[in-house]
Amino acid sequence: MKLSRYFSDLRKAYEAELDDLTSDSEGKDVLNKRLAAKRSEIGFLVQMLDYSPEMVAVVFHRAFRFPKLAAMQRLLTLPPEALPTWPELAGTVVLEPWAQTVALKVLAEPGGAAFMTVAACLECLHAHGIGSAEAAQDASDDEEDRRSDEGDDGDGLSADDASDPPDGRSLDEAGADWLADQGFERKD
Repeated sequence: MKLSRYFSDLRKAYEAELDDLTSDSEGKDVLNKRLAAKRSEIGFLVQMLDYSPEMVAVVFHRAFRFPKLAAMQRLLTLPPEALPTWPELAGTVVLEPWAQTVALKVLAEPGGAAFMTVAACLECLHAHGIGSAEAAQDASDDEEDRRSDEGDDGDGLSADDASDPPDGRSLDEAGADWLADQGFERKD
């Protein structure tokens, strides 16, 4: 399954947000405490639904069950404008009872129904490890593309560095010529 660019990018941001919330400076697990604090601030957080959905979506961490996982996986391939809204997901996603109050506050906002679909998709990605292998492959592909763009074959030399100069001289001859041009005496 190939994630849409939208969910590929958002997944990374969502995972980073969860990582930031997971432990304090001493390395203690404080995720539940921090999530409870975020949930209590939902009235403020709803202002970020459009421009930072990953920062709001974390309040729904572990709030969804996915009885129709295949349907959710299909949604993860779509661009945001093609996603159904929350009411259209009935039966595909089940909201845990503890999250109902928070969801009602979000759904009361303009764009709240669309956001709830995005939040469910992000949690599905996280809960089922969808996209993790793809992210690793993308990182590998990005490194390979970078090397290719720079002409690097992995040894720090570009393809041009490894070949003889175009005028037919050997690398040794070209190097000796360059050193002589710099004022060094030739070693013959």
